[in-house]
Amino acid sequence: MSEQSADGVEHARLRHHGDVDARPGMLDFAVNVRGSAPPEWLRARLAARLGELGRYPSAEDERVARAAVAARHGRRADEVLLLAGAAEGFAMLPRLASRAAAVVHPSFTEPELALRAAGIPVRRVVLSPPYVLDPGAVPDDADLVVVGNPTNPTSVLHAAETIRALCAPGRIVVVDEAFADAVPGEPQSLAHTSVPGLLVLRSLTKTWALAGLRCGYFLGDPALLTRLAHGRPHWPLGTLQLEAIAATAQPHAVAEAERIAQRAVDERGVMIDRLRALGVTVHTPAEGPFLLLSVPDGALLRKHLADKGIAVRRADTFPGLGPNHLRVAVRAAADVDRLIEAIVTAPAGVARADERR
Repeated sequence: MSEQSADGVEHARLRHHGDVDARPGMLDFAVNVRGSAPPEWLRARLAARLGELGRYPSAEDERVARAAVAARHGRRADEVLLLAGAAEGFAMLPRLASRAAAVVHPSFTEPELALRAAGIPVRRVVLSPPYVLDPGAVPDDADLVVVGNPTNPTSVLHAAETIRALCAPGRIVVVDEAFADAVPGEPQSLAHTSVPGLLVLRSLTKTWALAGLRCGYFLGDPALLTRLAHGRPHWPLGTLQLEAIAATAQPHAVAEAERIAQRAVDERGVMIDRLRALGVTVHTPAEGPFLLLSVPDGALLRKHLADKGIAVRRADTFPGLGPNHLRVAVRAAADVDRLIEAIVTAPAGVARADERR
């Protein structure tokens, strides 16, 4: 039997992630990591520290990493909390809620799972297409609100002013900006903005292909960061994590991330056109490095693609979406060629809305 919370929510569905959909050796459209490994310059920096793993991470390493992140976002060092991946940040959220939390959906499910597992009442604010955020839809008594920007899996980018409108006395607003650096110029990011009660969560996993190292950080009011960090063990991050955080916050790395983001824009536009040419429904506008698809038979199409060695992300585990929704990562042309070829060979009516009977 699946683990459920007291109100009947199935935890297994909230716990589902794209890596479950991608078996080793498959062409992976299910996971949103760009590339299969960090760039060579970053690997070289990490390799240079391997000889130091016999000692504990130093306070100086942490200071350098925090200072680099602070400079990257125009913040003070005490406004930065370094994390072992954004997932650690989500696990900390129950320390901030006292009455009830609101999670804006469809969105990444880890925050809701962490809150429910801690016994925090969660109210879902489920947006309908085109998934535009309405601050008035958030319950007034929610003292913690979580929203993604850009949102996984809809690829919707909310206006910064709309998110700021969620802020209110006695409320903490957490913005999951795991994919913000995948948007050229980061136009709607609040990472540079100090607003009372606002926390911004960043991840290095996606752009830098560091899923196996676990690197991220919170930005916000030092008092809130202290609450989040309460009870953490000594040395919460290792030497290589601290090195990666410091390295990717440098100006040359930020410029490289911008180039990667711009390349993704071009690749995304081509993907949208090619998928729509097949009759596949693609949600737009899309601003993230992934696309939300709607097809007549999502389960059968996923199986067909898997049989062809291609993994896509089932999206019915995201509250507000159904079995005919799929998420696909934005990929380069050669990979998209294989995806398109596989969709073309799907049984009639499985992928293309214009062939339904």
